[in-house]
Amino acid sequence: MKPSNKLPELNYVGNEEKKLTLHLFFQILGKIRMCFASRKNHWWYITLYVYEKGFTTGPISINNGFDTFSLNLNILQSRLEITKSSGETKEFDLYKGLSVATFYNNVINFLEDLEIQVEIKEKPYDLNIDKEFSEITDIHNYDKEYSTSFWKTFQWVDSAFKEFSGRFYGKTCPIHLYWHSMDLAVTRFSGKKAPEMAKEARISDRDAYTHECISFGFWAGDKNVQEPAFYSYTYPGPENMNLQELNPKTANWVLNNGSYMAILTYADLKKENNPRNVLLDFMESAYQAGAKLAGWDVKTFEVPTLKDL
Repeated sequence: MKPSNKLPELNYVGNEEKKLTLHLFFQILGKIRMCFASRKNHWWYITLYVYEKGFTTGPISINNGFDTFSLNLNILQSRLEITKSSGETKEFDLYKGLSVATFYNNVINFLEDLEIQVEIKEKPYDLNIDKEFSEITDIHNYDKEYSTSFWKTFQWVDSAFKEFSGRFYGKTCPIHLYWHSMDLAVTRFSGKKAPEMAKEARISDRDAYTHECISFGFWAGDKNVQEPAFYSYTYPGPENMNLQELNPKTANWVLNNGSYMAILTYADLKKENNPRNVLLDFMESAYQAGAKLAGWDVKTFEVPTLKDL
């Protein structure tokens, strides 16, 4: 059967509360992963991942490495699953009307049943919500149809990002989902240190941007950009980025926090006959623009063929 090039539907407008509910679920899972994970550069130890049924923490080490557990948001079968390496499992259904508080309490109680004690900062991060997760009863808009579209879209993007990631021979991060902002991202590094940020800057930013990087990502829309879109930015941002050519022609440069970010909307990508190739071309054009202006040794980072090794 010929594969389809038709991308899933994914809209922000009209789905704001559904997205927020899912976002808060992600934050709960991510904070639990962060609670147990060993320190790694650029916050790579706190992220979530796309998997064949939804989104997962991946294996989390406990008991001095003698056990692991994972938290799996199984979108396909509408349930949250906790799996421990001892063979024990716990799960509960995801349903319309499930509040953030009930989701959180279920997760914590089931972890306690599995003898996994959790201590996290219980307030959401960067969402202007001043309640603890256990108190958020007024956000209860889990929706299977929206969540399925969200997951299928991210699954497709994850695959394209992995292909793009393999075209770079330098340090690059895994393809992972940052739950604080709910974006899927992959980042390339030149190997050179970036200028130190001011001490007043958030510690999350100071650790994320210790080195020169070019990042690529996808998010499902927010109050500022009310539609799903792909992005790329170079840090530190070189001058004249906005004068560089992007592919396709529907992509553009947007001023963001004092530097330019390349943007390609999901709606524009959906119109393309071969969206995967167009997305790869978009990311490559953004990379070339940033790397050349920032003085990266682009030739060194080209991936050799196996016969040349």
